[in-house]
Amino acid sequence: MIKSVVSKEYQDLQKEIVQLQEQWKQQLNPETIRPNLDKAAMEAGVPAAALTAIDFEISLFLQWIEEISAILINSNPELEPKLSGITSLLNEEIAIRWIEEAFAFNHVYFASFAEEHGLEGWIPQFLAETALRPYLQLTAEKVQHEIHHSNPGAGCPVCGEPVRVATLKEEGKKVIHCPRCLAHWHAKRLECSHCGNEDHKTIQFLTIEGDAVSQIQVCDTCRGYIKIIDTRQYISQPSAALLDLNSIHLDFVAQENGYHAVGTKS
Repeated sequence: MIKSVVSKEYQDLQKEIVQLQEQWKQQLNPETIRPNLDKAAMEAGVPAAALTAIDFEISLFLQWIEEISAILINSNPELEPKLSGITSLLNEEIAIRWIEEAFAFNHVYFASFAEEHGLEGWIPQFLAETALRPYLQLTAEKVQHEIHHSNPGAGCPVCGEPVRVATLKEEGKKVIHCPRCLAHWHAKRLECSHCGNEDHKTIQFLTIEGDAVSQIQVCDTCRGYIKIIDTRQYISQPSAALLDLNSIHLDFVAQENGYHAVGTKS
């Protein structure tokens, strides 16, 4: 198998973060997440999490921000001056805003927040997104039994994350996994997740020399792509987040060939 282009140190950091998010999720009271699965809205592409009442515990969210900051500093001490003052900037009002904007993928808000407070651009959104995910993952667990497919172009049916990674299971069945909320659902083997194209003439599969388990499904209709990993030979199934991270070389290849993580529907 091809060696990951991601450093071992960063892989270890991400494993630690994934484990921490699982611990955080265990701290949540399941009753604070109350889905309202409006089938008509979901068929129209509204993510289930947007239809869910979630009682966020702000003190816990702020505590998680501190914990993830500590892990980042421990992994890279040079980050300490950049992260040491972050919690002093946060109060309940800002924490609520962070949750809302992370949920909505509002990159512009976080870039503006970083600039206003003299932070590196990636820091606020990374912290907010990392602390939001346990809520999204618990939501996904609650509604997974209702998640059977996604609408092309709508992204993950639970959290709205753009579709980008799938695995091959028994008999070659394709299962799409969301690295954000960990929801999963079956998909047609020959279907573009971005535009719904099923024409075998305009859907291709790119393979990587030296990588026997991975391929990139590309669509010439919308120029979108997703990564497909054959995990049938894996001893243990890695989390979707780590699967996505460790296959980043596929993203490079796809983008170098003119394809995009989010296809453009014509």
